[in-house]
Order: sequence, then C-alpha cells, then structure tokens
Amino acid sequence: MACRITELVLDCREPEKLAGFWCEVLGYVVLEKEGDDIAIGPQEGFGGLQPILVLSRTDEPKNGKLPLHIDVNATDRDQDAELERLLAAGARHADIGQTGEEPWYVLADPEGNEFCLLRSRVS
Repeated sequence: MACRITELVLDCREPEKLAGFWCEVLGYVVLEKEGDDIAIGPQEGFGGLQPILVLSRTDEPKNGKLPLHIDVNATDRDQDAELERLLAAGARHADIGQTGEEPWYVLADPEGNEFCLLRSRVS
C-alpha cells in the first residue's frame, strides 16, 4: 500500500483572503477553521480524491520562487477563458524566467505564490 497526498499546507499572511481566492479558483469551500489556519477543500470534505489546502498564518516573508507550486487545469472552458476567470478572481501574471513559448501560464495568487494554468481541460 502507498501513501497519497491528502493536504497541502501553504504559509500565508492573510488566510481569510487567500481562502476566498483559492475557493473561487478551485470551487472549494471552507471546511474548518482552527486558530488562524483555514482548511479548504471539496464539499465532500476530508479524505476525498482532491487534496485539502490548509492556509496557515505566518508573519515570515515569502523569499523568492516557491520550491513547490500548484498546477491547475480548467474543467469547463478553454485555457484562455480560464485565464480570464483567474485574473478576474485576483491572480496576476508572474515571471519566473519563462520564454513565452510554454503551453501554460505562470500566475501568482494575491500573496505572490506561483501556480500554473495548464492547457489541458480535465473532467
């Protein structure tokens, strides 16, 4: 038997704000608040196929590019339409040295955490 990723923890300065952003992006809901930390995930809750995202409050500044980032794929529209939706939700373009020829977009959430919008649509 193997392990599977059930939770990803993202340190942030404003968990409430970031929870709102990532809930909008992923179609997640707030599952739990414990102190300053907020767990968001699919409406089915903990233990499903999609990992929970825990937004953990910290005062430490973000220093440079994250060593781990999130990739997302649109589920019900093409990549360009999804890019517009993500930008309207508060994402912004991020430059991490890409050439512009990549088939994905590098974006940043409201606190500057990089993530990529991939080309493929998934169900």
